[in-house]
Amino acid sequence: MNGLFSGAAARAAHRSANASLAELHDTIGVSGLDAADANPGLMALVDQHAAGIRDSLSTDLRPLTAVLLAAYAEGVRDAAFTHGWRPPTDNIDWTAGDWVLRRLLAVCALARTLPQP
Repeated sequence: MNGLFSGAAARAAHRSANASLAELHDTIGVSGLDAADANPGLMALVDQHAAGIRDSLSTDLRPLTAVLLAAYAEGVRDAAFTHGWRPPTDNIDWTAGDWVLRRLLAVCALARTLPQP
């Protein structure tokens, strides 16, 4: 066994992380990133959130990976749910100022910068 995970476990973790990020992208990333591309103010907010995520994950010390991003997004969602946040059931209003959605959208923005397998 090499490091924390065996090769098979590492591949399974990577597959799971990529599936989680793909689901996040499908549910909020597509509409959110389109909205951010059309709205420089929203893009600036997403960029600020992305910088906060990078700081939180200490990406200056280790590379950003799908596993780190997926785990981070899961933590954000879990904490938000614990505090009563619920995702919108209709179309997302990206001007509404929902911190959780913007943070998760920043995860999507960071995920699209990762090398594809």
